[in-house]
Amino acid sequence: MEVTTKQFRNCDLVSVNGRVDSSTAPQLAEALENVTGNGRYKIVLDMGGLEYMSSAGFRSLLASQRLCKRYNRGEIVLASVPERIQEALELAGFTELFKTYADPIDAVGSF
Repeated sequence: MEVTTKQFRNCDLVSVNGRVDSSTAPQLAEALENVTGNGRYKIVLDMGGLEYMSSAGFRSLLASQRLCKRYNRGEIVLASVPERIQEALELAGFTELFKTYADPIDAVGSF
């Protein structure tokens, strides 16, 4: 799994490529913690290069979303979510917790 972060004026774009499973979910959580640790709570998660995400990855997302939304500081929005992962998000009931956008540029523009 590869995670890259790009900082914009209004938000941060975190791009994830590869597979997020129990062994790589801590890397995703750490990348998100690095962004929030710098006091930036508006995050776009670009999932366009993601092949697979396990429940461990979903837990990392949920924990980071709670942190970002605490005290109305910001939120995590999802962009370019692959169809299979979107289905898993729907089954887990996460679609109500995360806004999703078809394109990362639209997601960045939402902030």
